[in-house]
Amino acid sequence: MPSSQRISKITRKTAETDIELELSVDGMGKSSIDTGVPFFDHMLTLFAKHGRFDLAVTVKGDIEIDYHHTVEDTGIVLGKAFVEALGEKKGIYRYGSGHYPMDETLVRVALDVSGRPFSHYGGPESVPHIGDKFNFTLVEEFLRAFAFNALLNLHVEILYGRDPHHMAEAIFKGLSRSLDIATVVDERIADIIPSTKDVL
Repeated sequence: MPSSQRISKITRKTAETDIELELSVDGMGKSSIDTGVPFFDHMLTLFAKHGRFDLAVTVKGDIEIDYHHTVEDTGIVLGKAFVEALGEKKGIYRYGSGHYPMDETLVRVALDVSGRPFSHYGGPESVPHIGDKFNFTLVEEFLRAFAFNALLNLHVEILYGRDPHHMAEAIFKGLSRSLDIATVVDERIADIIPSTKDVL
C-alpha cells in the first residue's frame, strides 16, 4: 500500500458544466454518481467498482442541448483528479493492459501512466446510439479527455462486437482494470519514480 492516502477533490465550473468530484485511488469500488446522464452514470459506477476506486461525482450540465459537454468535461475532471491523487507516482507499476470481454464483445486496453498524454481509439464506424440519446462517439470523447488530463498514453481498440452497450461497458471496465494495475504500488520500489528520467 502507498505510504500516504492517494485522494483528490476537484471542482470545475464553466458556462456549460458544474462538476464536483472526489476520488480515492486506493478504495474499495464505492461510488456515488449523478451526472444527469443515466447511461454515463452506469459506466462511471462500474469504472469505480472494477478499478477499486472510490468515486463521487456530481455534474450539472447543459444536457438539454446534448450530453457532449457533460461527458467530455467529466473526463477532464476525472483525469485531473488522478494526476492530483497520484502525486509523484512513486512506486507505481506504471503500465496496465489486458483483453476484456463482455458477451460477444472483446476490447483491448493498454496504458502507460507516463506523464505524456496520447490517446488512440479504434472501433467500428457508425455504432448505433445506446438507448434513445447516448451517442456512442461520446465514449471516444471521454477517453480522449480523460487520457490528456490524466497524462496517460492510452490505447483502446474494440476487436469485435455488435451491441453498443456491451462495447462501451467493456471499454470502461477495461480502462478501470488497466488503470488499477498501473497505479498499484510495488513495495520493492515504493520510494522510487519508475522512470530513467526520475519524473513522470
